[in-house]
Amino acid sequence: MDAFEICGGRRLAGEVAVSGSKNAALAMLAAALLTDEPVRLNSVPFVSDVTRLLEILERLGVAVDRYSKDAVTLDAGGLNSSDADCPQSRMMRASICLLGPLLVRTGRAIIPLPGGCAIGTRPIDLHLRGLSALGVRFEVGDGLIVGKVQRLRGADIDLSGPCGGTVTGTCNVMMAATAAPGTTVIRSAAPEPEVRFLAEALQQMGADIEGAGTQIIRINGGRKLHGAVCDLIPDRIEAATLTIAAAMVGDDVLIRNAPLEDLEAVIDVLTRTGASITPTGSDAIRITRSTRLANVDLVADHFPAIPTDVQAQLTAYLCLATGRSTIVDRVFPERFAHVAQLRRLGANIEAALGRAEVNGVSRLHGATVRATDLRASAALVLAGLAAEGTTTVTDIAHLDRGYVSLDQKLSDLGATVRRCSDSAEPVARALRVDKSRPSVTTPATAVAESIVDMPRRVAAPAD
Repeated sequence: MDAFEICGGRRLAGEVAVSGSKNAALAMLAAALLTDEPVRLNSVPFVSDVTRLLEILERLGVAVDRYSKDAVTLDAGGLNSSDADCPQSRMMRASICLLGPLLVRTGRAIIPLPGGCAIGTRPIDLHLRGLSALGVRFEVGDGLIVGKVQRLRGADIDLSGPCGGTVTGTCNVMMAATAAPGTTVIRSAAPEPEVRFLAEALQQMGADIEGAGTQIIRINGGRKLHGAVCDLIPDRIEAATLTIAAAMVGDDVLIRNAPLEDLEAVIDVLTRTGASITPTGSDAIRITRSTRLANVDLVADHFPAIPTDVQAQLTAYLCLATGRSTIVDRVFPERFAHVAQLRRLGANIEAALGRAEVNGVSRLHGATVRATDLRASAALVLAGLAAEGTTTVTDIAHLDRGYVSLDQKLSDLGATVRRCSDSAEPVARALRVDKSRPSVTTPATAVAESIVDMPRRVAAPAD
């Protein structure tokens, strides 16, 4: 596997543009199955997850034309299979998005139980519950989901779950509901920007959808959808990652194509630490050098709160803040695998029970660390930028699932980041237990308990 070798301590300066949204792209690739006419997508981030889903679609008979570096046209007029069980599907959670569209087009769908990052429990029961309400019958076994339907029908559906709603589940049900005669109401729908974008794209294709971006979505179904041309929205998680990098080690960085409204919670917490962030126009922000950053307590929750997909990066950021910061993740309480790796770089973090307590240190030092999932890999890269000496981040394939040329973008800003093929020895070193450090557990503190006990907002996603 590839690794990143990072020479830390370089200050960032210059301009960088945010790529199109990976999660919006994955949903739209699936939505292209809903019509037998061509669908063109612009600003496509050809990360490994997107490439794999395109390969799956081609196996199903979809004509895929990647006619430029960031655009693709899909023509599902030749769709000839409902069986999406293949190695690519088993490697990625987003293959579940094909479930609804395949049922619409063929009345049948075979999908492997989803893979993806190991960041905690992510059940698919909400997907199955919602589609079952539309008339689909499911069998789950031997690692497969098999769905069949003779006739879809509109329904009133509640997608609330123990940790809120579900982004991909909302997308799945919404796509299927466009073909279900009658009215479908989705309650506890995920209000994320990617859901809102998908609804707007489906409307371009002829669907009748109201309320996307809220917790109640209404679909008047049964219309035949047609082709469309769609420009993907910017990737808010990449934008947040770049903003955090600039706040950590930037002198003067301008981030273009930034979705400012979708970044409000992240910008707010960075500003509270003392970061200097200024909006420039409607889609750009400037981050200038700050003094040593202050501690802050934060909760990762459903939109419009801080995204769980940014929790790891903010954990890395707060390693260098003064004082003690408490981080709680209400969406994926088990999503703290990056803590052990950050400690290899000198971070002082204790984690247990869905929270991390970060005691800021004056500096980090380079080491070999292992990426455990997509966002953890980004957090380790950010920490490596700030660390003294050389940091090697192994298993960087996780990062390639969701970031377009992050190493090149950081290098263009002045960082020293080199992609290389890792060897067995650095990986082994990263996997060894550091017995000189105590185990990563801590009793609940009063501050942490006060955060966990805050009233939680019922809604959005658990993806």
